[in-house]
Amino acid sequence: MNSIFLRIYGGMLAVLVLVGLLGAGGLHLLNQVRADHHREALAAGTFRLMAHNMSSMTPIERRQAANLWGRLLGIPLRVRTLEDIRLESGLEARLLRGQVLVEQIRPGSVTIYSLVSADDRLALTGEVEQLSEQLARATIYLLIDELIRYPEAEQPQRLAELKAARGFGYPLELLTRDSASLDDDQRRRLDEGDTVMALVNGGEAIRVFAAIAGTPWIMSLGPLRQLNPYPPELLIFIGVLGLSLIGLTVYLLVRQLERRLRGVERAATRIATGQLDARVPDAGTDSVGRLAKAFNGMASHLQRLLAVQREMVSAVAHELRTPVARLRFGLEMAGSAQAPEARNRYLGDMDGDIDDLDRLVDEMLVYTRLERGSPELTFQQVDLSALVDQVIGELAPLRPNVMVERGACVANDTGSVVDAEPHYLRRALSNLISNAMRHAETRVQVGFVVDAERAQLMVDDDGPGVPEEAWEKVFAPFLRLDDSRTRASGGHGLGLSIVRRITYWHGGRSQIGHSELGGARFTLIWPRRHTGSRFPAQ
Repeated sequence: MNSIFLRIYGGMLAVLVLVGLLGAGGLHLLNQVRADHHREALAAGTFRLMAHNMSSMTPIERRQAANLWGRLLGIPLRVRTLEDIRLESGLEARLLRGQVLVEQIRPGSVTIYSLVSADDRLALTGEVEQLSEQLARATIYLLIDELIRYPEAEQPQRLAELKAARGFGYPLELLTRDSASLDDDQRRRLDEGDTVMALVNGGEAIRVFAAIAGTPWIMSLGPLRQLNPYPPELLIFIGVLGLSLIGLTVYLLVRQLERRLRGVERAATRIATGQLDARVPDAGTDSVGRLAKAFNGMASHLQRLLAVQREMVSAVAHELRTPVARLRFGLEMAGSAQAPEARNRYLGDMDGDIDDLDRLVDEMLVYTRLERGSPELTFQQVDLSALVDQVIGELAPLRPNVMVERGACVANDTGSVVDAEPHYLRRALSNLISNAMRHAETRVQVGFVVDAERAQLMVDDDGPGVPEEAWEKVFAPFLRLDDSRTRASGGHGLGLSIVRRITYWHGGRSQIGHSELGGARFTLIWPRRHTGSRFPAQ
């Protein structure tokens, strides 16, 4: 399964299967709950009516009424105490509030509880399996038995009150013989005192009719509908439809994702074959767009590193040629020299060339270590004032005709202590001062500014300065400017590159500008407190 679409779709298919199984179980439970509520709606009114009538009876009368109504309903009825029933505390509290309880005892059968007397803690119980003609007829007889106690004109109002008070879950109404939709045979049966059941709504429901003797009223009960459980086929249909729609949506989304990822793959392949200018379209802000931007950044960085490597190899070869040629020349001249003084002079020049080679190799190693990745930096508290004095004291004697001195040094109340890597910061400051001494006419000034947020080191000289268009170029490795920074000034062109990389790994930046002394000013800026963050790559 190499396709992202197949992987995602397979995972979603497994999830949907699991959801389908859970849905089937949930559908079964939902149908059970609906069946219980349906039974409760059909039987609650009848049981409340019977329980209310029993509340004023004696125990013997209750027992007789339970037997009589049980035969009418076709179910066993009993009057029991709450202690005998042993309901849960929550169910018992609901029963005491007058609610009719429906409790599942076995599949297809429920027990119905209705409160008879809260004081005596008595409840009427009956087990109901399904809606039956006998249950409907018994309910009709109970209602008629209530209505005949009132005058004929008050019976419709009393029926409405009974329906509201006892919570019947289906329509109850009194019809006249002319308004009832009955055929002649049904009317005849009503006149004979029988109960008539009629199918309505295409056989989906029934209505029960019974005549109230001595009145023109016909009691109508219903329609009573059978419960239609949700079919499992509906769940299967919904699952298949959902799977198809989700599959189509995922395919449309993943197809675009795969196409963009294939673009990244093609660019990586081109780079691997040497086409370093290959790039990926980085439109978008989603994860693939961010990947494309990161990939392009990596490719650009790799291209720059390889270009720097090629330039460095070429520049190193060029830099090595001059001292090697001087060494060969000095070796030949020392071998042919007759006088000891001349031989010693040539040997001294050769020793200087070897020192020059050592410095070049050292700078190359430092620059390579700083360029290839994050070096091991151990940040410590460094006193800039003491560091400036130390470096000036070490470098000032190397060129006596140039005065190296402290310039403006500004620190806040906390002093001139900053967070830095002592070895590399000293190396960066030494490189800046050495570079300034090579190009200065007479003066070099070193100063710093420390505030609550950042630290700055400034090195000024009174030399010819650097043209603005070359300010960024001077930090490139092995670069010398022919006009203001001539080859005659010495150096190998790596000092300022090392300074920039050291400043970068300190989370800061290096910059160049015009000095008040008339030459160039080099400035190092970095956070005073080390937090681990860095400025963008320079």
